[in-house]
Amino acid sequence: MATPMSAASFLAGLRAEGVTVVEVGDWEHHNRNHKGPWGPVHGVMIHHTVTSGSARTVEVCRDGYADLPGPLCHGVITKDGRVHLVGYGRANHAGLGDDDVLRAVIAEKALPPDNEANTDGNRYFYGFECENLGNGEDPWPAAQLTAIEQVAAALCRHHGWTERSVIGHLEWQPGKVDPRGFTMAWLRERVRDRLK
Repeated sequence: MATPMSAASFLAGLRAEGVTVVEVGDWEHHNRNHKGPWGPVHGVMIHHTVTSGSARTVEVCRDGYADLPGPLCHGVITKDGRVHLVGYGRANHAGLGDDDVLRAVIAEKALPPDNEANTDGNRYFYGFECENLGNGEDPWPAAQLTAIEQVAAALCRHHGWTERSVIGHLEWQPGKVDPRGFTMAWLRERVRDRLK
C-alpha cells in the first residue's frame, strides 16, 4: 500500500526527473475528494484526450464536462512535452475497471485481460491525459513521449515501483482504447530503462 505523495513532493519529483511543469491555477486543491477516498495508490495510468489544441485540452482536463466534472487527471501532457498540473487528489480519469488488473498491478505481475468493470480506479491511480486525437494517425512527438516516460518514472521512483505499475486505460477498463499510437509494453520498457 502506498500513501499518495503530497502535492509538494509530487511537483518536486516531476521536476527532479526533468519534467517541464506548468502549474494551472490552484491545482494542489482541485480534486474530487468529496466523492470518495484517494489512496492507497498503486500505479500510474496513461490516457489520450481525443482533443487537439493544447490550451483547450488543458482547459477541458481541468474543468471537465457537464456530466463528468474535472479534474479529469492530475497532469496533462501536451505535444510540446510540457506537463500541465490541473488537479491533485481524486480525479475523474480511471473510472471503473477490473479488480484482477488491480491485483496484478499491486503484485507487479503481467496484466490479465480486462473483462469486467467492478473497481473504482479513481481511488488507486495517478492519471495523466496526453494530448492526442487517438485515431492512430495523430503523431506523438518525441518530446511528448519523453515526458510520458518521465512522469511515469518519477512516480515509480518515489514509491519504489517497477515499470509494471504503469498501465494504460485500455488495460484497465473494457472497451477503452487509450492510449492509441504506441504500446504500453514499449512505454514500460522505456520506464524500466530510465529507472536503472
